Amino acid sequence: MATHRIGIVGGTGLYDIEGFTNRKWLQVKTPFGPPSDAFLAGTLAGRDVVFLPRHARGHRILPGELNHRANVWAMKKLGVAWILSVSAVGSLQERYKPCDIVLPDQFVDRTKRAAEHTFFGRGIVAHVAFADPICNELRKILLKTARVLNATVHDGGIYVNMEGPAFSTRAESLTHHRDGYDVIGMTNLGEAKCAREAEIAYATMAMVTDYDCWKTDEAHVTLEMVIDYLHRNADLAKKIVAQTIPQIPAEPGWPCHSALQNAIITEKKLWPKKTVTALKPILTKYLD
Repeated sequence: MATHRIGIVGGTGLYDIEGFTNRKWLQVKTPFGPPSDAFLAGTLAGRDVVFLPRHARGHRILPGELNHRANVWAMKKLGVAWILSVSAVGSLQERYKPCDIVLPDQFVDRTKRAAEHTFFGRGIVAHVAFADPICNELRKILLKTARVLNATVHDGGIYVNMEGPAFSTRAESLTHHRDGYDVIGMTNLGEAKCAREAEIAYATMAMVTDYDCWKTDEAHVTLEMVIDYLHRNADLAKKIVAQTIPQIPAEPGWPCHSALQNAIITEKKLWPKKTVTALKPILTKYLD
């Protein structure tokens, strides 16, 4: 198995990136249930890459049905050390226009699924630092690449993670707008939390598709609108991903890659064997 792969999580069309070769779909079983889909392994820009269609091929999984633990555990098992996430978001501020790209550096959690966004429990307690939930080193590479490609890209921002699947009410949208948050989506927080616990560097490329519904002089967000802007954004997203990959270091060595070093509270002698077995890809370097 190849080591130190780069993971890509996003819309189904992203595996059509020019230059993505030696493709092979891989099925991965996890102790947390099935991932969203099989993983497309291959080579891109001279690096080993693994792609996961977040909502499955054919878009068959709701945001609230996503099994982030299974998706990230499988990525870790496949040797992924960095994840580039691409996802659609609504804009909560005038300055973020449809087809703009926002590279968030913060999250606000509006979900009720905290227990599903951690690998720990069942006898092992860990509390990772999450003050800075996005890998800044990886985010800066995305920013540099997007600017080179003349994309309209925004450096930093607060991503509000709602549950969906319905879009926001106007009261919710206006509240988020007035609170100064930047974009809203339904998927990235769980990925980011699980990636941090798995010691995978994670950054997201948020592709703006609409103004949610706080902006009353704009048409209300519809699925057709989101899909239209996603298609417009797809080629640019592929170019950014393809040109970001060769700039990622060959070896993991960023702070995110040692996130568990001082995070596990439970004494090792008390770790239940069953939990250790389930978390082996994540705990391997702490088992000696």
